Amino acid sequence: MRQLLYISTATPGTTIDTVGILAASLRNNRREGVTGLLWTDDRRFLQVLEGEDAAVQGVFDRIKADPRHRAIVVLHDRTIAVREFGAWEMARRGPSDTSDAFDTKMRHHLAAASPAVRGTFEGLIAARRAA
Repeated sequence: MRQLLYISTATPGTTIDTVGILAASLRNNRREGVTGLLWTDDRRFLQVLEGEDAAVQGVFDRIKADPRHRAIVVLHDRTIAVREFGAWEMARRGPSDTSDAFDTKMRHHLAAASPAVRGTFEGLIAARRAA
């Protein structure tokens, strides 16, 4: 099984419809057997994808071809024995969410993640919080 972690930035001038992205991702990823976690603040995307190699590659190829993304950087790409994310989730801080509530939600999603994956997500979250 493969786990791929990447970060990207929204293309300037692009309107990000997170509800639409979530609906399409849920549908496509279920069909492909891909799970993971997507964190977004509507400007940056940090996502981990897990599943069979060909399925993860197919999802990632669609992401790379999506004009809403730019500066896509793979942070790690490795073989795993067991999924760290058993269900697809999208974490997004809503306008009424407090920083603490959002951080608690993310810690819950990341509970079973490897230290490297958890650290990457927590680092971005901390950086965005400090900004």
